[in-house]
Formats: sequence, C-alpha cells, structure tokens
Amino acid sequence: MGIGGGAVLIPALTLFAGSKQHTAQSINLISFIPVAVIALIIHHRKNNIKADYSPILILAGLVGALIGSGLAVRLSAGVLSKLFGIFLFIMGFMEILYKDTK
Repeated sequence: MGIGGGAVLIPALTLFAGSKQHTAQSINLISFIPVAVIALIIHHRKNNIKADYSPILILAGLVGALIGSGLAVRLSAGVLSKLFGIFLFIMGFMEILYKDTK
C-alpha cells in the first residue's frame, strides 16, 4: 500500500522480459486489481474508509482512468516509457523531500 510494485514490475518486464511498455503497464494494472480488492476489504474491516468521500474519489478515479488510458494508447512506447521514468523520478524525489523523520 505504498507506491506499488509497478515501480519494479514495469521496468523489470521491459528490461529483462523484453515486453513492450504498453504490455508491461497493462500487466501491472491487471495484477493490481486483486491486491486493491484485498486492501479495500482490510481497510473496510478496520473502519479506515470514510464513505462520505467515496463517490467523489470513485468518480475522479474513473475519469482519470479514462483520460489516462486514452492518452496512453495514443502515445508511442518510447514517449510512454520516458513519461513513466519522469513519474518515478518525481515520486522518488517527493519521497526524499517529504520523508517523515519521526
């Protein structure tokens, strides 16, 4: 329940298994579904879910998924992999910058 295994899985699939960027990202998204369902169940059992925000988050997630998938299929594998690399770099920088020192 952090940044996810995609930070490792996608580069591994493209670099070591020879998968195309689009295929690697698709595999990552499909493998994410069962983990997300289990996390949702666990968080629900621990009362960590605020139902008030659920409709807004679900709608935003669906809109983001539609926009993101539409954009991803239109981009070349090279551009998509560069954007993914930039995303990983920014996320790594944010982790260092906002690391909890407690």
